Amino acid sequence: MTTNATADAPAPTPLFDLHSLVVSVRRRRRLWCSLALLGFLIGAALAVLMPPPPSAVTKVLVAHQEDQPNDTGTLIRTDVEILGTTRIAGKALQSLESTEKPEDFLQDYRGTGLTNNLMQIDVTGKDDADAVARAKALADAFVADHVRRMQAAAKAEAKALRDQRDRMRDELKEVNESIGDRSPETDPQDSASIESLFSRRAELTSRIADYDQRAEEAQMGTPKIIAGTQIVDAPRAVEQSLPKSAATKAAIGLVLGLVLGLALAAVTSLVADRPVLRREMAAHLGASVIAELPRVPRRPAGRWQLKRTRVARERLAASLARTARGSKEPVSLLELGCARSTSALALDVAGVLAAEGPVVVIDGLPGSELSDSRRIPGDVTIVGGERAATVSHQVRRIGVGSVAPGTAWTDLQYLGGQAVLVVRAGHGSAAWLHTVARQLADQRIPVIGVVLIDPDPRDRTDGTLWDGLHTALRGPHERLPRQNGTGQPRTERPSVPAARVPYSDQEAR
Repeated sequence: MTTNATADAPAPTPLFDLHSLVVSVRRRRRLWCSLALLGFLIGAALAVLMPPPPSAVTKVLVAHQEDQPNDTGTLIRTDVEILGTTRIAGKALQSLESTEKPEDFLQDYRGTGLTNNLMQIDVTGKDDADAVARAKALADAFVADHVRRMQAAAKAEAKALRDQRDRMRDELKEVNESIGDRSPETDPQDSASIESLFSRRAELTSRIADYDQRAEEAQMGTPKIIAGTQIVDAPRAVEQSLPKSAATKAAIGLVLGLVLGLALAAVTSLVADRPVLRREMAAHLGASVIAELPRVPRRPAGRWQLKRTRVARERLAASLARTARGSKEPVSLLELGCARSTSALALDVAGVLAAEGPVVVIDGLPGSELSDSRRIPGDVTIVGGERAATVSHQVRRIGVGSVAPGTAWTDLQYLGGQAVLVVRAGHGSAAWLHTVARQLADQRIPVIGVVLIDPDPRDRTDGTLWDGLHTALRGPHERLPRQNGTGQPRTERPSVPAARVPYSDQEAR
């Protein structure tokens, strides 16, 4: 008992089906292809309509007093930030004798640290000559400012060391005076104090010499910094290639548009929750998918596509005609998102049945797809849905209606006692498909099957329900008993719950 209960328990429903999401995104290829193309065109248009201004580039080698082999680039980043100050910009404008504000000039150049000691300066100008002049002025201003700062730092350090040396010299002088005041006949008890004075004098003498050496080294490091900080790559104009710029910006726009389109398609697919796979359509509508057809194109298609579509429609029309011929109740075709395909299919079925006698097609579509058709067969009559009650039951008839939002559900029973749902994949939401199945069940209209229009060509899921005729009904199939071949009433089988649709082909097998 426990095993059977576990086997009959429904499988947990995942948060979202990755297979269905991929198919939904692929079916929305018009959206993301359009956005990718739009990004491509915008990028190319920006390159043509807004070409980059004339620019120049130069490289400066920057030497630092605190250079270390393991430096992570902190010093060069500091130099880049100093380059972007109004002081450097003002010095460069002053050398150019320009009246432009330093704040505005900051927007026309930028610095980039290439290595720990190499900085690149990119400058834009009115023309190539102006850009080169600006780059040279900026480089000279930065080098002069850097050298001045390094010299000031070296002088300050040397002065601090010399001041400390002078203080120690004063202390040494006091120590020497203390030693000179002691006479040779000093009490032996003061010998320890004299020894400490001599030790202090030796220590001060050593530290004074050390401070002298450090002050000299601080002064000697400045010439190395001055000689090391220089312009290593003279300012030059950057060549602007319009085709290259257009290709680069177009490629960037293409990638951004494609990413945005894919993200938008994925989000809208998850939010809309529109089933596209066979197993989803069968599970939501409670009927098996009995056939698939490509959508009727609005534009002329290729010869091979027309032939393939025509063969598939003829085969499906013959199958539905056999179903209608063997049924004692009229069959209706109810569309959802594919009125053109449903109208064409209804006329094909009527044409097959017209070979045996007159056929009446009851047009219950909200539009005029059937009445405007130019290929109505000879013995086929088309009447409006309002005249459905006046059609004789002795004449074979086929109903064509819609189950789109806004449908008058009580009128569907006049189109036919049983229905074939013609649904375009990805058109209706899961909630609306449930509504369709529930409303047809309330009207006691059994669903023979589902014809899927415009299916995904890579869909390999199973759209078959083992009890498809009864799964759309919520209650017992209460219909008048039919006569079997012996003249005895035929007992209808009670409805059974819908079979669970597996989530994979392996589970279906």
